[in-house]
Amino acid sequence: RLYQIPFEMPACGEESEPHTLHLIGDFSAPAEFFVTLGVFSFLYAMAALVLYLRFHSLYGENKKLPFADFCVTVCFAFFWLVAAAAWGKGLTDVKAATRPASLIAAMAVCQGQEVVCNAGATPAMGLANISVVR
Repeated sequence: RLYQIPFEMPACGEESEPHTLHLIGDFSAPAEFFVTLGVFSFLYAMAALVLYLRFHSLYGENKKLPFADFCVTVCFAFFWLVAAAAWGKGLTDVKAATRPASLIAAMAVCQGQEVVCNAGATPAMGLANISVVR
């Protein structure tokens, strides 16, 4: 599924109303995967906490239960690594789609022979980069 992300494009010439430029792409899947994994990790941690505190004797007597807990924890660690990589890839895609040079190239008003378009400033992505690293 493709999403169209609209943003306002300035008007030039005789036209007084701005045009809307749509960025094509779906950048939500990596974020949804990351958040879903976080919710499931939280729910599993709460269930494991109840098991450890309320049913401590059952956990100590049964030899398969600690091994199953270990296996589930390893699976969550693996999926967390995959989700972090997907989050990083999604961020890279968003950065590429919103790069000022890409946006200027997509504007029809900037395609004329005598028209000079340039970006005012590059958007700051430092906090987004930190969210991937952390």
